[in-house]
Amino acid sequence: MSWVTVSIARVAGSAPRGAGTQMRIYADHIEGTIGGGALEWEAMRHAREMLTSGKPADRQSIPLGPTLGQCCGGSVQLEYAANAKVVQTATREIWIYGAGHVGRALVPVLASLPDVAITWVDTSLDRFPDTMSANVSALPVADPAMAAKLAPANAEHLILTYAHDIDLAICHALLSGAFGSIGLIGSATKWARFKSRLGALGHAGPKIAQIACPIGDPTLGKHPSQIAIGVAAAMIAPASRRQKDQSA
Repeated sequence: MSWVTVSIARVAGSAPRGAGTQMRIYADHIEGTIGGGALEWEAMRHAREMLTSGKPADRQSIPLGPTLGQCCGGSVQLEYAANAKVVQTATREIWIYGAGHVGRALVPVLASLPDVAITWVDTSLDRFPDTMSANVSALPVADPAMAAKLAPANAEHLILTYAHDIDLAICHALLSGAFGSIGLIGSATKWARFKSRLGALGHAGPKIAQIACPIGDPTLGKHPSQIAIGVAAAMIAPASRRQKDQSA
């Protein structure tokens, strides 16, 4: 037994997370969250007892106030299953191109968001970290622009590879099809050149303008972690605000 998947099967009253929320608990770390605090600590304790004993499945009904002293006031039913897959309930498909310093800073931040599935694209497998969250899928391909054509029509794309020609090819491929949004890392100078080159490739100005560049908040700084924070903040902004910012 390598891990235990914990699922919130039912909620009554107020609770940190809703029914269907899942996390995976290992002996030395966790992936995901069912709400943090005392509830999550109890789930971790119980799951690790199962890891030690070898028990394959279990269920707990927990009144949050009387049992754990939480102020939520509701109750939850937890279900435990050894080595069970976490069911992906993603409502946002995010495709990230580039596993360099910025990509490695950004992906863990976005992967921690609820209802997100990330496809992470780069040119070789050795560019990716050894371990990744369960909702992150590495896609090593010789030509990332070809991989971009495999993305769902509503996918949100963030382009931050190690080469401008790769970035441009991905932008060209995405503008030639359907997409949810496109974000490109770069300076004002880079973006001016890209707009000209994309126009020469046959893309109309209004279509090109749907690419957000630079991504994130440049005022935060240029360190990979600062870029990651700015990009993540933009990604979790309400859709209405993101659309307003892109049209400004």
